[in-house]
Amino acid sequence: MQDFKREFERRKALFVDQTSVRARDNHYWEPVVITREEIDAEIARLAALPRPADGRRQSLIVHPSAREGSPGLAPGIQVMMQVLLPGESTRPMRHNATEVNFCIRGAGTTTVAGREIAFSQYDVWNHPSYAVYAHHNDTNEIQVRFAYSNVPLLQHMEVYVPEYDVTATGAAMEEVPQHVAADPKRQNPFGMFPIGTDGGLLMPYETLINPSAVQSNPLHFPWQSVKKELDKLEALGSDYIGRRLYMMYNPVTGRTNGITPNFFATMTIRPPKIVDRPHRHVSAAINYYFSGSGYSMVAGNRYEWKAGDLMLSAPGWAVHNHASYDDYVYELTIQDQPLNIYMESLLWQESLKAPPALLGTESGFKTNREKTAA
Repeated sequence: MQDFKREFERRKALFVDQTSVRARDNHYWEPVVITREEIDAEIARLAALPRPADGRRQSLIVHPSAREGSPGLAPGIQVMMQVLLPGESTRPMRHNATEVNFCIRGAGTTTVAGREIAFSQYDVWNHPSYAVYAHHNDTNEIQVRFAYSNVPLLQHMEVYVPEYDVTATGAAMEEVPQHVAADPKRQNPFGMFPIGTDGGLLMPYETLINPSAVQSNPLHFPWQSVKKELDKLEALGSDYIGRRLYMMYNPVTGRTNGITPNFFATMTIRPPKIVDRPHRHVSAAINYYFSGSGYSMVAGNRYEWKAGDLMLSAPGWAVHNHASYDDYVYELTIQDQPLNIYMESLLWQESLKAPPALLGTESGFKTNREKTAA
């Protein structure tokens, strides 16, 4: 940790009269397409730099509407492009953010939370919060990764805590500590108990500062294994009204359906000439297209994309749908749906002809999969 003592200016809070005032309109971020050519040029620029002391050749991909001090490609999603040349490694670090890592070029190895993950192009893996990690390029080719994280949200809250050049050894950094052993002298003898008649409980301080610990592990989703299952979804046929995808699920996220507590990560296949049904959701979505080409309609605007492009494809609560041209499209989508489910804020409108639902709190939607193939 850094300094324990800080100097604060003595200030007063304000009363802002809101009598009969309604909430302001949301500031919607427009879709942006970062082209393959732009990405390739930035990769070349990073690769040409002298080797940095910490090994991190990296650039943030930032939306022009990003707030000062919390640069993201969506309000709560940071995308960092990271480059390693053959033989290079990064110095170990950890932070209180969670990450989804995605290799777009080359291969290599990541050590995270005491585990070694050997990855190849289009593999996906997660980093638990506060786990020590380092990346290595033990190949003869350049390595390029996207790291998606919730850093902008933490920066907006002013609680982002990174630690650099930490040691990668030590059980305290690699394992979730076990609960403090029960000591009758330090425990509230009454425990938790009901208050009122509608199910609420009173929880003592001893439980508040020692919640149940859940082991959060790094999970690796190799592209070649995922692709075999994904390709089977083509058999759903042209009458299928859902999206042909699989979510890479981390059981620690429970009912919020994520790869991290903030994000889900899905791999999608779009057969040629498939047009999705328009829909919308509060969660923001970022797509990386690594095969094929097509277009997206977002709030009445058309955006063309091709393999190698990265796109903020669905700003929160904007009506959108996607379509493929003559080739098969494969894409990774990162979306902050799990966070919104947990916050009870995930409004989702699967069909514009039906009302939205608050997913995770009330019943959601169905597809017609039982009437189609596969």
